[in-house]
Amino acid sequence: MKDREALKIDAAPIDPFPAAEGFGGFLPIIITVAAAGALVFGLLTRGSGEPLLLTVIAFLAMLGMFLVFGVAAGHIRIGARVAPGDLLRAASDASEDPQIIAQPDGVVIYANTAIEKLFGRHEAGPLSALELAVSGDTAATQALFRLMRAAERGEARSEDVSLLSAAGSAHQPTWLRVSVRPFVPGDRGQDEPSAGRHLVFWNITDISHDRAREAQKIGRLEASLASFDAMPAGFISVAGDGSVLHVNAAFENWLGYAVGSLRARRITLAELAGEDGARLLKNIAELPDADQRVIDLDLTRQDGRMVPLMLLVEPAGNHPSLGFTVTAINRMTAALADRSHEDVRASEFFQSAPFGIATLDAEGRILHSNAAFIRMVLDGRPAQDVLAGDALCQRAEPEERARIDAALAEVLAGRGHIQPIEITAGDQKQFARRVYMSPLAARSGGAAAALYVLDTTEQKALEGRVAQAQKMEAVGNLAGGIAHDFNNVLTAIIGFSDLLLQTHRMSDPAYKDIKNIQSAAYRAAGLVKGLLDFSRKQAQQITVFNVGELASEMMPVLKTQVGEKVDLKIQAERDLWYVRADSDQIYQVILNLVRNARDAMPSGGKLTIRTRNVSERESQKMSGVVGFTPGEYVLIEVTDTGTGMAPEVMAKIFEPFFTTKGVGKGTGLGLASVYGIIKQSGGFILPESEVGKGTTFKVFLPRHVVEDSAEFDTALPQPVAFAKKQLKATDLTGTGRVLLVEDEVEVRQFAVRALKRQGYQVLEAADGLEALEVMAANEGKIDIVVSDVVMPEMDGPALFKELRKRNPSIKVIFVSGYPNEAFRESMGSEDFAFLPKPFSLPQLAAKVKEELAK
Repeated sequence: MKDREALKIDAAPIDPFPAAEGFGGFLPIIITVAAAGALVFGLLTRGSGEPLLLTVIAFLAMLGMFLVFGVAAGHIRIGARVAPGDLLRAASDASEDPQIIAQPDGVVIYANTAIEKLFGRHEAGPLSALELAVSGDTAATQALFRLMRAAERGEARSEDVSLLSAAGSAHQPTWLRVSVRPFVPGDRGQDEPSAGRHLVFWNITDISHDRAREAQKIGRLEASLASFDAMPAGFISVAGDGSVLHVNAAFENWLGYAVGSLRARRITLAELAGEDGARLLKNIAELPDADQRVIDLDLTRQDGRMVPLMLLVEPAGNHPSLGFTVTAINRMTAALADRSHEDVRASEFFQSAPFGIATLDAEGRILHSNAAFIRMVLDGRPAQDVLAGDALCQRAEPEERARIDAALAEVLAGRGHIQPIEITAGDQKQFARRVYMSPLAARSGGAAAALYVLDTTEQKALEGRVAQAQKMEAVGNLAGGIAHDFNNVLTAIIGFSDLLLQTHRMSDPAYKDIKNIQSAAYRAAGLVKGLLDFSRKQAQQITVFNVGELASEMMPVLKTQVGEKVDLKIQAERDLWYVRADSDQIYQVILNLVRNARDAMPSGGKLTIRTRNVSERESQKMSGVVGFTPGEYVLIEVTDTGTGMAPEVMAKIFEPFFTTKGVGKGTGLGLASVYGIIKQSGGFILPESEVGKGTTFKVFLPRHVVEDSAEFDTALPQPVAFAKKQLKATDLTGTGRVLLVEDEVEVRQFAVRALKRQGYQVLEAADGLEALEVMAANEGKIDIVVSDVVMPEMDGPALFKELRKRNPSIKVIFVSGYPNEAFRESMGSEDFAFLPKPFSLPQLAAKVKEELAK
């Protein structure tokens, strides 16, 4: 501190209390008069100054007159004068508040006498005394530092500091309010203050009594709250926005919370009473009749149990935005003498019912309604003076409104047996309500009818899904049955086309026609395969494989499919789990999804295939998705930046023969077959799309935990493997005796001729029984059996068991468009080969040669 003497005027050039002008202005006049008097007196003593004397006397008389008038008017004061500076000093010293005038750097110019009364006389100056007084309190020291900084910057500031009184008893706490403000003293004879003459006025006020009174008020308030918490009634204060301002201890105890835990954090009434309960209480607070603001409501405790309460709701003001208060009585502990047990339980059931209930007066206005009715019908609005017809038909069609008005008229007339009415609401009929009506016994001013409203939205949606599933199942069964028979026809067409092509040169005119027939047959086979995939009856060859490796192996094929305009990226997570499925079918799934993504980006875009693991905890977040079962999955995510799909298109994408492509550009079986394959593999597919932003298909395949390394199948999917084998396996000839079992004559004839052309000896059988007879007649002379699965008399699985009984090492190849349930479930062994229909001559010959070589 740069303080000067505490209680003295500093010798600095700046005087905060300047002295005013006094009687000194008249001193020259007095001197002049005295001199004139002396001159006259001298002349009179000589005897020659009589005329001059008369002149002087007249002049003095005139001056006397002016003096008298000046004194009378107050312009001339005779006597002692007190300077204004002295008056200001006296007023400052008389103030009970210590006051200091200092320069911005802390040099004290003036301090009144109250400083010494508060801090005692301090040689270093009053500001140093203040600093020493607060030095024992960190908060007070920091406050004084902020005041000093404000004084240096010429800012006004005020701080409350606590210290030990120097003048009072020891250790008695004292609170002071210290404030600083800048000011500029005026200079005489100047209109503007001189630069650099800013001073700082310090004022110190003792606020100990104010603090004491405030502490007493807080103490009384805390005591009131303590007694308030000890009350046997619960209390909640709710703001207009639904947030809880205060809740007492009784209410916290009833709801199973620790005392003070709800007050320590910001909660909403909906957290305590639920969304319906909070909406109901808010509506009740707006009722004009106080008798209607008492309800019985069960609230849910923190542990899930219910607590029965009687609630009195009172508005906090004249406007709903001011909020309301809720006073509660626990019906389990309080004796309600004026209310019967039946009345309480009836009120409780009314308010806690999960369906909407409302009573109507004779004119059809809603008298009372529970929380569920307010939510489902009134959209959270109060129900005063609302006609039931208007509430039920907010977005109803004219025909629907007519039916509801007619039913309300019937029930208000006292007629019963009103049939339930279905109401649909929302822009796209996304809400459904079923309304029951019943008349009540007529009482004067009482309820004339009751409404019961059920939310049937989920039921309607479930009914729609069941109907769709039944339709899809029927289409699938039909498609599967047709596809099986059609595969036999296609096998014969493809097979005989192969035989004809071997007998014609490429230059022959018929060669091209035969080739076109075969191409059409292959195209038809693709359609049949899609139908079988959709119906989930496609033959599966189950293997254990890594989806990420499969996607990487497909990269060259996929790049060819998407073209140069599409930026294709494959992102595979490390340590990907294994799946157990038909790798060939999963190959087709990815291929179909990529083709659809390509078609959605005609001008190019980005296509990303991601594979990653999905833990069971993560999958539980999808528990609300219909049909999804939480568990461990491997996710294949195909995302494009294409045109996206509208909701109405999304609802039909998995239906067979539904397509948004032009005529001749799509069969509508691509996504249908994808859906069937994923379902057949035990997985789940979830599409997500937004118009203009692209589409994402998420394919979830169940994780397979590998316990034996023998489960691994490193073979590539059949389309990839067959393409590679064709480069090596050009020689399809072989030797051996083959038993061909097929009930379709055309397929059997083609297969017999095809195998004989390759050098095999072929025996024929039309069904399983005939095959056993042939086996018995050629005991030990048959090397391999090629058999259909579905046959009359004895099917493939039964034949397989009989063959293994007679010869456990016999090789068997099954051929079929799809294996039926008996085939999949009854086969006790998987030691057999499989060739799906339709197949070509090279495929049949290659499969037989492959099995015989093992």
